[in-house]
Amino acid sequence: MTKRLLLCDCLGSQPVDAARIGAATGCETGRVHHALCQGETEAAAKALAGGDTLVACAQETAFFEMLAEELGVETPAFVDLRDRAGWSEESAEAGPKQAALAAEALLEMPVPRTRDVTSEGTCLLLGTGELVFEVAARLCETLAVTVLQEDATDPPADRRFDVVRGRLRSAQGALGGFQLRIDGFQELLPGGRGSFAFSEPRDGAGSACDVILDLRGATPLFPAHEKREGYLRADPGRPADLWMRVAEAAGLVGTFEKPLYVRTEPALCAHSRASQTGCTRCLDICPTGAISPSGDHVTVDPMVCAGCGACSALCPSGAIAYDAPPPAAIFRRLDTLARSYREAGGGAPRLLVHDGDHGREMIGLAARFGRGLPADVIPFETEALAGFGHAEMVAALAAGFSRVDLLLSPRTERETPTRETALANALTGQEAVRLLEPAEPDALPEALYGGAAEALSEPALPIGTRRQVARVAARALNPEGGVMALPEGSPYGAVLVDPDACTLCLSCVSLCPSGALGDNPDKPQLLFQEDACLQCGLCANICPEDAIALEPRMDLSEAALSQRVLHEEEPFACVECGALFGVKSTIDRITEKLAGNHAMFANPDAARMIQMCDDCRVKAQFHSTNNPFAGGERRPVRTTADYMGESPSKRRDH
Repeated sequence: MTKRLLLCDCLGSQPVDAARIGAATGCETGRVHHALCQGETEAAAKALAGGDTLVACAQETAFFEMLAEELGVETPAFVDLRDRAGWSEESAEAGPKQAALAAEALLEMPVPRTRDVTSEGTCLLLGTGELVFEVAARLCETLAVTVLQEDATDPPADRRFDVVRGRLRSAQGALGGFQLRIDGFQELLPGGRGSFAFSEPRDGAGSACDVILDLRGATPLFPAHEKREGYLRADPGRPADLWMRVAEAAGLVGTFEKPLYVRTEPALCAHSRASQTGCTRCLDICPTGAISPSGDHVTVDPMVCAGCGACSALCPSGAIAYDAPPPAAIFRRLDTLARSYREAGGGAPRLLVHDGDHGREMIGLAARFGRGLPADVIPFETEALAGFGHAEMVAALAAGFSRVDLLLSPRTERETPTRETALANALTGQEAVRLLEPAEPDALPEALYGGAAEALSEPALPIGTRRQVARVAARALNPEGGVMALPEGSPYGAVLVDPDACTLCLSCVSLCPSGALGDNPDKPQLLFQEDACLQCGLCANICPEDAIALEPRMDLSEAALSQRVLHEEEPFACVECGALFGVKSTIDRITEKLAGNHAMFANPDAARMIQMCDDCRVKAQFHSTNNPFAGGERRPVRTTADYMGESPSKRRDH
């Protein structure tokens, strides 16, 4: 059945091009309504009763959901064609953008994986003075509260909550699973007269809780503490903030769904090999400390991960990939938006990437009360703004967008978007990607109007892994090809070898995690395939001669897809059988240093063995006068006749 698209011009405040939208989406559009949520509710009810409906309004979502519930039909899907697209100084030209947004809304996105987290309501309350006891008295009816005092204020006689004293040495975990270590731990002794006494202090006491409410006003317990679920920190000097956090803590009881933001593939990880450290990009960038080394790869604590996506954007191999949604879904959205915009009669759109809270609010306020977005600017919402990396940026440009702008929020970590923007512009060959940080909604349109440009290439379909998409997009954006210099730390590049220093020991080959470095079993050669190189640095770190250096770049030619010889030398011919083995320069150096200078190679015959292959060397050693395999003369085997012909005393001697 054809999906029905329910359109409304919102009291005539925006033109809606039903024909273009219908052509781009394949949906049945019907007429454009004037006030579906007011005077035309009967038309809305009829459309919803027909099922499989997409309502082109986000503001009145609650009304249409309630209407569907009253009718006993399935809740419709929604797409915002008003705040995100319709209201602007160029509303009459917004038809292609409306069509693109409607087509994107029809895509089925994969459901994120989740894990159940159970909180039984055990709460650790940190603080000093009387305030911490007042808060504990408010929460103890809902949560199982324990107050950890860091001062000597006398506790109240209220035994509805526990009181202990000490210093919190460490805290790990997240909602439903915090693990604590406390030094100077003292338990309250509830007996006796007068003020309560406490037990003798002891260090290293262990405990656990589901929620931590920190009222100390001191340094947070965790990095990026606002992203740590179950950890609530309030300023005791700001009552409104304090009681808001108290109310939030009271609600953290029950079973919650924790999204599993990333998917890992340890076999692809280039973190380390043979105790040599290589790539540390994800470890260096993770704001919450959710990523830690685990042997040759890294591991992600899903309970601590806040889903910023920075690790996915920076991972050179795809060992960590954002999974809510996965990169393939992002590429599909980009292609759908650009293609639908063109099919609806548009030219080269621009992409505005934003997060789901700050960005959506900025765009909505600019649309309702300001100039709104230009008609050719298509908003693209993503929960993981830092996860929209260089691969996604160049994929958007190759799909037909003329520019890509990232609207940063106050909480966005700047390091990853800054690095990825620089890399994307280097791959593009021009400044086609920008970071925007408008101070207010009115400043957002000012940064966008007048910036129209032509598409940078013929559209290219973004299919494959992030590395494959980035390479295909870079080639589409630079049809002349060549070698493009990239910023330091880029995940693409070449391995440079100093031929005077390299001894072809091939240590680098054995440790290369991606197979970019290889050897030739028939010749002394070091081979390299550039498109597979992750620039992890393991080869440079392991090289005993410091003969390897890295050059960040992207070779757009076909040569990067096949192996080439980085370094080769003449093989040595065995002086006995003529078989080729080893490297001639190495054998010559060893002979020069050991022959006549070392006790084991003092005579010419022993020194000559250095120049033999393995088989000939073993034969020469076996037949030498000081054969290490030879033993003394064996005693003859004695038989029964030998024993019978001897006297009893001689037999006893044997």
